[in-house]
Formats: sequence, C-alpha cells, structure tokens
Amino acid sequence: MRRYRDVARLLDTSQQAITMIASTHRLTWKTLLAFAIIYFIWGSTYLAIRVGVREFPPFLMAALRFIVAGAVLFAWAAARREQSPNQRQWAAISLLAILFFVLDYGLVFWAETRVPSGITAVMMALIPAFIALSEITLLRTQTLSLRLALALLAGIAGVAVLASRSSFVGGPPVNSAGALALIVASFSWAVGTVLMRKLSLPTSKVMSSGTQMFVGGIFLAVASAALGEFRDFHPAAISRTAWFSLLYLIVAGSIIAFTAYLWLIHHESPTKVGTYAYVNPVVAVFLGYFLAGESLGLRTILGTLLVLTSVVAITTARADKKSAPLPAENAANPAD
Repeated sequence: MRRYRDVARLLDTSQQAITMIASTHRLTWKTLLAFAIIYFIWGSTYLAIRVGVREFPPFLMAALRFIVAGAVLFAWAAARREQSPNQRQWAAISLLAILFFVLDYGLVFWAETRVPSGITAVMMALIPAFIALSEITLLRTQTLSLRLALALLAGIAGVAVLASRSSFVGGPPVNSAGALALIVASFSWAVGTVLMRKLSLPTSKVMSSGTQMFVGGIFLAVASAALGEFRDFHPAAISRTAWFSLLYLIVAGSIIAFTAYLWLIHHESPTKVGTYAYVNPVVAVFLGYFLAGESLGLRTILGTLLVLTSVVAITTARADKKSAPLPAENAANPAD
C-alpha cells in the first residue's frame, strides 16, 4: 500500500512538473510574440505615417488616429469597471495630452511630410537623452556623470550628422524645419514623461492612456481646424492605401501593440521592455529603405549609430538605477 502511495506521489509530482513546463512554454511563446509586436509594429508605424501624410493633412490624420484609438481604450477600461478620472486627474490628462499628442505626435506627423520615416524614428530615439536632461535640470534627480555627458554628446553628434550640409558624409541633409520639429517633439515627450511622475493620474494604465489619447485627439482636431486643414481634406480623394495606413496605426500601432506592451511590463523586467527604444529606429530605417526607397547612405548609417549609442548608454545607465522603462504610446512612443 505504501508503495502505491509513493507511486501516486511520484505521478502527482511529475504532473505538476509537466504543467509547470507547459506553462513556462506558453509564457515564453507569448513573451516572444509580445516583443515581436512592440519591436516591429511600433517600428513600422513611422512608415505608415509617411504613407498616410502624403494624402492626409498631418494634424487631422493624427487626430483621427487618437480619437478612435483613445475611445476604444476608454471603452475597454469602462467595460472593466475601472474608475474614471476625477477633476484633478482630467486637468493632468489635458496637460499631458498637449505635450504627448499635440506637440509630439502632431509635429511627428507634420515632420514626416518632409523627413523620411527612418530618419524620423532615429531622431525620435533622442527622447531618452531629453529625459535625462529634464531629470538633471527640472527634477534634479540625476547628476551629469561622465558617461551621461558622453552619451548626450553622441546623440547631439548623430543629429548634427543627419542635419549637416557637409558633403563629407554624402547624401542630402534632413529638412531643417522637419528636424527642428522632431527635436521639439522629442523634448515635449521627455518633459511630459518627467511631469507624469508628479501628476495625479488614474491608476489604470488603460484608462490613463485611453483618456490621454482621446483628449489629445480632440486637441489635434482643434489644431487641424486652426491650421485650415479641413478645407483641403476631401475623404473621397484619399486612396485606399492611405486609409489602410490610418487603420493600421489605429488597430496595430495604438491598440494591439499597446496591449502587448502592457502585458510585457507585468511579465518582464523594465530593462528588457525598454529595449524597444533602440530596436524601433533600426526597424524603421530598414523598412524605409526596403519598402519606400529611402536613402541608406553613410549619413543615415553614421547618424543612426551615434544616436543609438547615445540611447543604449542612457537607457542602460537608467536600468542600473532600476528606473522604469520609457513610456510607449503613452505609453506608446512614437509614433509608435
């Protein structure tokens, strides 16, 4: 009888081990899929924007994207009976909506009417550098170490290479107005990221992000109207390709990828999740080259390497201090 009990225990232990292995296998499969989504979908959104703004007015296209995506996320949060923002939180949401969506995404969409998608992604990868600067100057939570100083100089050098009119690096320089818009966009996102730590926001990431997207979309629509974009917008004249790019940005970029990001931050370390910050630009550069015929000369390669060196140095330094990953799609970084 004792022998039977021992066999039963062994069988029970084996079953638990098999269940654990199967569970780990499923988790690994989901993890790989989630990383693939935030790497490749967010990396591809820059090209989707580039395709769309060839026909859509830029601020209007951004408005349509975030009004729809924000409404979907807000409805999802409401269906889960998550608490709606209070008056103080709505004020914070409105401020972040201006910083993240009007000044960041609005300028990114506008810049892509004159800057290639891959270069846009590379320049937006400067966000960690601006966050570090904001922490040094605004929050005073970080000091300017030698490593950080060198990383910031590498990022600045990368932008200088991309925008320089020197013939040494070959190829045409980035459009000056577009480059300036992207620098302002990166800085705006960085300031918003720093302010998030001081503002009262809904505890639910879905509710917080959904409301910020929706309010940001409304503000973008107001900006679009103020710029006269409605006068030049004729839906019937927009091609199916441009409409598909908008649908892709809403469904894949703002909903599917954001959901994958939320899942990852609950199952993986912030350091691993934050790697999207330097994978996305590489994906965007190669997609722009292979699918849109964008230049991939010495200027682009050298500028990209300098910026990514800066990003890796800064984000790994932040990881050493166990800081949170950069927000994406509000977490949805750009244009992701």
